[in-house]
Amino acid sequence: MRIVEMLKARASLIVFVGVGLAVGGYEWHQAKSISLVSVAAAHTKPAAASVLAEGRLVAYPDARVTLGAELSGKLVKLLVHERDHVAAGDVIAEVDVKEQRAALHEAWARVKEAETDVNYFALEQERSEHLFAQEAVSRAVYDKSNHDSESAGRRKGALVATAARLEAEVDKATIRAPLAGTVTERFVEPGQFVSAGAPIVTLVDLDKLRIEAEIGEFDVGRVALGAKVTVRAEGYAPTWRGTIEEIPDEVVPRQLRPLDPARPVDTRVLLVKIRLDEPVPLRLGQRVEVEIH
Repeated sequence: MRIVEMLKARASLIVFVGVGLAVGGYEWHQAKSISLVSVAAAHTKPAAASVLAEGRLVAYPDARVTLGAELSGKLVKLLVHERDHVAAGDVIAEVDVKEQRAALHEAWARVKEAETDVNYFALEQERSEHLFAQEAVSRAVYDKSNHDSESAGRRKGALVATAARLEAEVDKATIRAPLAGTVTERFVEPGQFVSAGAPIVTLVDLDKLRIEAEIGEFDVGRVALGAKVTVRAEGYAPTWRGTIEEIPDEVVPRQLRPLDPARPVDTRVLLVKIRLDEPVPLRLGQRVEVEIH
């Protein structure tokens, strides 16, 4: 009986030791696995992702202008076509102002007549003043000569103002390029009647271009002035470098329809301006993809 009890106790001890070894081995294996996972995670920690967006190539505000007619009339001259290069001051178009020119000639003729009157009444005033000093004429005659001389001067001034106004209208008939650039759009044809303010041509200095990128409103906090940008365009193998130079203070509705159908179209965007750091073979208005680092 005693021998049986000793055998049972030994068996229980063996079972206890085996269980302890198994539990210890399992815990050591788990600890080792956790350590290896931590080391691997430390070596594979992902870097911050870049911001991807789409945009277009646009001109700087001072490098684009749409010229219009300043007065209504028939367009008798239109000297440029699309893609023509012009220098600052070149004549672009001319509106018919035959009536205004005729009125201008008439106005200057009246100015000359008035100038003759001014000279005549000035002599009369001087003569009357001399005679009045000698008491050879009455005060009334002297006062009338002064009045006539002053009236002639005022009449001449009014006629000069009228002539200057007509001259300004005639000058408005000739439309000149305010900057050197390329004609990108022509809205009318010679012989058409144009209204005051109607657009005639658009000029763009194609040497002053930048990118206007639409950054999603949820990525606004991830862009900063001076950030470097990689520019890509479909159909071109190389990429180009750029730098963020302007970040507006307001988000606006999206203007470009995303090429990726998975992207929402009803979100608001920030129109970030990107300076090109090297020449690009792209066209004005061409669509590009930017990666902001």
